[in-house]
Amino acid sequence: MSTGIRFRLSFMMFLEFFIWGSWFVTLGTFLGANLNATGTQIATAFSTQSFGAIIAPFIIGLIADRYFNAEKILGLLHLVGGGLMFLLYQSTDFTAFYPMLLLYMILYMPTLALVNSVSFNQMKDPEKDFSSIRVWGTIGWIVAGLAISYAFTWDTAENIANGFLKNTFLMAGIAAVILGLFSFTLPATPPKADRSQKLKVSEILGLDALRLLKERNFAVFFISSILICIPLAFYYQNANPFLTEIGVTNPTGKMTIGQISEALFLLLLPIFFKRFGFKKTLLLGMIAWVLRYILFALGNADSGLFLLIIGIALHGICYDFFFVSGQIYTDSKAGEKFKSAAQGLITLATYGIGMLIGFFVAGKVSDMYLAADGSHTWESIWMIPAGIAAVVVVFFLIFFKDESKKATNLS
Repeated sequence: MSTGIRFRLSFMMFLEFFIWGSWFVTLGTFLGANLNATGTQIATAFSTQSFGAIIAPFIIGLIADRYFNAEKILGLLHLVGGGLMFLLYQSTDFTAFYPMLLLYMILYMPTLALVNSVSFNQMKDPEKDFSSIRVWGTIGWIVAGLAISYAFTWDTAENIANGFLKNTFLMAGIAAVILGLFSFTLPATPPKADRSQKLKVSEILGLDALRLLKERNFAVFFISSILICIPLAFYYQNANPFLTEIGVTNPTGKMTIGQISEALFLLLLPIFFKRFGFKKTLLLGMIAWVLRYILFALGNADSGLFLLIIGIALHGICYDFFFVSGQIYTDSKAGEKFKSAAQGLITLATYGIGMLIGFFVAGKVSDMYLAADGSHTWESIWMIPAGIAAVVVVFFLIFFKDESKKATNLS
């Protein structure tokens, strides 16, 4: 890969996740403080990610893979998305905000697959080259968080009260327009699917891989993947409002510690796989979810700040050791015939079904522990996802059996 192409792909990844990180982390805080949204309404807003994840395969499978170059669709989706971000920036009530956010996420979620397609199309050895490109996405998310907290200070109590947090949508919109225009300079990535071949809905959604569920271990892993997304949704939806409400300074910037941890543990993952195997690695990831929420329940903005920082830093273990490990495990089980279908299925199950349930539960729990003065009983809120994660740990520990030999591919 030439230096020029590597730079363009890296910049593409940087902007792709800079856009998402610009507004997604602070969404719950913005909606509660500036649009007076309830916990259930905030959950509904976050659920747009799940609906986008469910609809994305249709856009990719029916359009991108069959009719148009991936980089051109990427550019068009981000240009339209940039326009929607400017409209979100101008929104003053939740009723007008929600449908625009839903449309935006329906357009944005397919771009996650498109940037991968553009990247893989330029790589002779994806296993070697992709991580060095993809890490720029994590850096983009980190830079967005640091900019919000330290460059613009939009997430201070005073600036939130004055409505400055809406500027996160403006920042995301400008970045989306830049990426939309830049996408047309990316290497050509033409469609590879045979248009004459009839495409089945089951293929688009990865439902052909459902036969993998006949194997007990994969079925246990599949159920665990859906259930563990409930605690994950609590983090995405409530972490920033929680830190803001209890008075932690620069909460968005501090949350970037989670992405730094994610990048670090991604590099350590192969070592854990080799030494402990899949089951123990996955269990460690789930146990980290339990520990993280207990730390959140015990921590505070003063003497207990270090507990909150440790909880945030556990994000690398929580995410990489379960979700990335799960993708690798799914790939090993699927065999050549069902690799794409299996990854599509696990994505649909986690970011679609699992997160949809998780956001709903998180919203209901937030409203349940909401006081008349607008504050929350956060200790009680965080113990609920900790308990759910603990149940998933016990379920997985009992029913998933250690595999002494290499997974047998299903063909």
